[in-house]
Amino acid sequence: MTDPTLLTDTPVAPADTALVRGACPHDCPDTCGTLVEVVDGRAVGFRGDPDHPITDGWLCGKVRPYLEHVYHPDRLTTPLRRVGPKGAGQFAPISWDEAIGEIGDRWRGIIAEYGAEAILPYSYSGTLGLVQMAVSNGRFWNRLGASQLERAICGDAAQYAVERTLGARWAVPYADTAHSQAIFIWGHNPASTAPHFMPYLKDAQRRGCVVVVIDPKRTRTARTADWHVAPRPGTDGALALGLAHVIVNEGLHDEAWLAAHTVGWPELRARIADFPPQRVAAICGLPVEDVVRLARLYATHTPSLIKIADGLQRNPMGGQTTRAICALPALIGQYGMRGGGLAYSTSGYLQWDGAAINKWAECPPPGRVVNMNRLGAALLGEVSDPPIMSLYVFASNPAAIAPNAGLVAQGLMRDDLFTVVHELFLTDTADYADIVLPATSNLEQTDLHKAYGHTLLRYNHPAIPPLGQSLSNWDVMRRLAAEMGFAEPWLRQDAEAVIDEVLTATAARSPFLRDVTLARLKTEGQVALQIGPEAPFADGRFPTPSGQVELYSARLAAEGHDPLPNYSGVWDDGEPLPEREPEGNREQPSRRWRAVQGDEPLDLITPAAHHFVTSSFGNGRSQLRGEGAATVEIHPADAAARGIAHGDLVVVENGRGAVTLRAVVTDGVRPGVVAAAKGRWSKHGDGRGAPRNVNWTTSDALGDFAGQSTFHSNRVWLRKERD
Repeated sequence: MTDPTLLTDTPVAPADTALVRGACPHDCPDTCGTLVEVVDGRAVGFRGDPDHPITDGWLCGKVRPYLEHVYHPDRLTTPLRRVGPKGAGQFAPISWDEAIGEIGDRWRGIIAEYGAEAILPYSYSGTLGLVQMAVSNGRFWNRLGASQLERAICGDAAQYAVERTLGARWAVPYADTAHSQAIFIWGHNPASTAPHFMPYLKDAQRRGCVVVVIDPKRTRTARTADWHVAPRPGTDGALALGLAHVIVNEGLHDEAWLAAHTVGWPELRARIADFPPQRVAAICGLPVEDVVRLARLYATHTPSLIKIADGLQRNPMGGQTTRAICALPALIGQYGMRGGGLAYSTSGYLQWDGAAINKWAECPPPGRVVNMNRLGAALLGEVSDPPIMSLYVFASNPAAIAPNAGLVAQGLMRDDLFTVVHELFLTDTADYADIVLPATSNLEQTDLHKAYGHTLLRYNHPAIPPLGQSLSNWDVMRRLAAEMGFAEPWLRQDAEAVIDEVLTATAARSPFLRDVTLARLKTEGQVALQIGPEAPFADGRFPTPSGQVELYSARLAAEGHDPLPNYSGVWDDGEPLPEREPEGNREQPSRRWRAVQGDEPLDLITPAAHHFVTSSFGNGRSQLRGEGAATVEIHPADAAARGIAHGDLVVVENGRGAVTLRAVVTDGVRPGVVAAAKGRWSKHGDGRGAPRNVNWTTSDALGDFAGQSTFHSNRVWLRKERD
């Protein structure tokens, strides 16, 4: 077997046997190191790299059967042209020259009539990586002058809030939990979405660290916690401000630290006076004594770590919720302390050089911005000057993952919309395409991966040649650039040259990349950023304009937002404020149906599935077997009130759409809340075989900061399916 340190950037020759280093490209903070065993040009083994400090030789249940994904019998291997009606998934093979030529002809016609902004690229994190995501999202589309996509479906409100408060997304290493006396997992389920954090959490717990999970659902992580607290969905901001009220009222805060390291402490102190525990308990649906106990536990265990993720802020007040949580470590002086503070994302340590990524200096002015959360509305006329006449989708599956999926489907059915999808499979979205292009898997492409849960860079060597005629995202961009007559050399570079250029440009301004080179990455597999051993903000300085924690943010005020953490998501009686979305797109089903049904709505949350990465692996044999049937979890009291028994088929419905799911009656969700995991492909059908999933009910309203999605602000009605 070839020594891994001798591997090059080229696929293994058919006669060779080798062990090839790679990186998991999927949307998870762990960004695991992988080893691919290749025999005679075929991958025969796939496992975690034991030399990777985070992976430690094991992979999660999503990725472990990755070779089933690579060699799936439905894998696309040739370009296709639609021969049936849109949405029917009927295609005939064509050559790459025919496919690229047809795309070029259609785009030239659209540009001549409407301008380049009538073309919209749509992508997200189906594959991460410097080349196949970041550069592929930018260079070609910028040169074309296409519309820009506001990629705000996942965590933009939280990112915006953390950066406005702390200055950067810096987070404690997983290993620093060894110093924690209490860990609060808030709106996050790392057992399913950051699994390599779990051994560190369990080790801390064995050493006596108290683990609290705050989540409306008793997740896999919550089952192992010392205490599970289940507030109403979307009320976390009120809970954080209520904890702050108790901490300050009982004199448990650190006045000296606040005076030395924050801006706006007097103003915030006045704000939290409006959130006494009695009011907060009513908002959150919690006992008053639990609010008080939670505050005391947090303030009296040092160091205390709060760990959050992106699901927490997918509601109308998600940005302010994150701001309120960011304030808590400041109240008790936890920032800069090993094992304390906030663990959200490590993405802020390294930002790739924007000029090298995007090449704006050599491109037309940026096109208009279209929010990906409003795709259905945009395709149906919300964006009209010019209208979107062509959609190019890669590394995403919007027909399955976008909110208000019924509206997205209507938009994709437009006869005059020219849609191209670059994919490994005929996904829900690909079924609507005019042209489908076959994509490579991560085993067949070159890339460089940085994580958002740790600070290791990992080079991905291609292990096998591309299957059939499949091409990587970047290789297709290069072909499209040539077709459109673009001669810029930065649109012709191969993946390795792109990595070298961006890495070199970024290293020139980032001390964290000291001594990190492409050659070293290819030889060593992964290299740690030069962060140092200190905890984030250990020097007491923050990369904000003031150099302090900005509890009061002048930048937010200038941008038209409340400059202090706030909560106004629900009334004190728990009734949500009206959603900010256009008329005709409200939650309520028809008046007649409500009059017949007569029951109360429930709050639907759509947490991550344990075996899918959003819709990635949604057609995997092992993953589908592990995930089981499409279900909705409902509390016994809510089920009894509706005559629903465990195992019944139930209709989950609101004014946007409906889906039929199998009921799981469980006290694992709080009363008034139902939970249905995201990630199912609509084409696989719901409980009655209709081509839809839970996103046919979710809202495409936008949150308070950065155009954020609001998936978890979703009221639905449930009824037993009639036989």
